[in-house]
Amino acid sequence: MSLPFGLSPTLQKTLNKLGRKDRNLAIAVRKKMRQITSCDTAEIDHFKNLRHDLSHLKRVQIGSFVLTFRLKGDMIIFEGFDHHDRIYRKR
Repeated sequence: MSLPFGLSPTLQKTLNKLGRKDRNLAIAVRKKMRQITSCDTAEIDHFKNLRHDLSHLKRVQIGSFVLTFRLKGDMIIFEGFDHHDRIYRKR
């Protein structure tokens, strides 16, 4: 069963730009998003939780980049995607 999902406006803009600049990374991100949305709510727990101010988010690493998301009810909200050195400073 696939869970419904949404994208934050900043992530949508980032993915559009990424599709033009680095097509292989964009494909990897879309593939990882499909993998996450195909999980049920119990399987989502195996993704890493963030701590402190970002404790409402989970993350998945794609190369040296990080995709952050959260589970809101039965819906997955993808929040951000950036290099692992920058993604945690944005919040």
